Amino acid sequence: MNNFKNYTDQFKVREKLQPVFFIGHGSPMNGIEQNIFSKKWQEIGKTIDLPCAVLVVSAHWLTKGTLVTAMSEPKTIHDFGGFPQELFNVQYPAPGSPFLAEETAKLITSTNVGLDHDWGLDHGTWTVVRHMFPDANVPVLQLSIDYNKPATYHYNLAKELYDLRKRGVLVIGSGNMIHNLRMIDWNNMAEPGFGFDWAKSLNETFKKKILSKDHKDLIEYDRLGEPARLAIPTPDHYYPVLYALALMNDKDDVSIFNDEYVGGSLSMTSFRLG
Repeated sequence: MNNFKNYTDQFKVREKLQPVFFIGHGSPMNGIEQNIFSKKWQEIGKTIDLPCAVLVVSAHWLTKGTLVTAMSEPKTIHDFGGFPQELFNVQYPAPGSPFLAEETAKLITSTNVGLDHDWGLDHGTWTVVRHMFPDANVPVLQLSIDYNKPATYHYNLAKELYDLRKRGVLVIGSGNMIHNLRMIDWNNMAEPGFGFDWAKSLNETFKKKILSKDHKDLIEYDRLGEPARLAIPTPDHYYPVLYALALMNDKDDVSIFNDEYVGGSLSMTSFRLG
């Protein structure tokens, strides 16, 4: 009961809004490697105000309908194959928060949000958050992506989560803006900044529109022609961008980081709001 009271006290409205992040998570190996991407995630964890919880919209949890993890001890999901055993050995024992799950479900009135007790933390979440909060001392939840719904639906649904920023919850969209694994040049994976021309062109367009707070074209990304078709063959890794953008306000500063390409057809470009 005392733990519940302590958490509800932390969930009260704060004077300062939590920032919002979209993070390009890339390879699961980033979860255990010390590289330019993971070092930036570590820096973020050290410099932001400690959140009362983290809510992640991960590209790797696609569902029919919208769900939020509601267990007190979410499992670490190793949803990949072909990687070193060291990666499969990683456990990230951050607690969940049934209380916050219920509060999140209440905030979303446009659809019924189910409370999930089966999922956990997939690699779109733990490979990033374990660098930010290595002590696993912050509750972590996931909100699923309804794969039946279009981009506008996800953007509008995310707007309903704005109150979480006021209450100390760090919201993260985790995916990749440019993500075409079928076209990756595996021979150039280690070459810094190697990106195909179409990937660079669209990524630059995305950055300009994010920095200028021009969300319309980012929501209607499929109208951006052939580069968008190549960069976003399926929307799962792009929709987390929209969940982050929807939580922006007029006063938020916007900054870009980890602005790199991997293997030609993957961008790690990330941004912070606030």
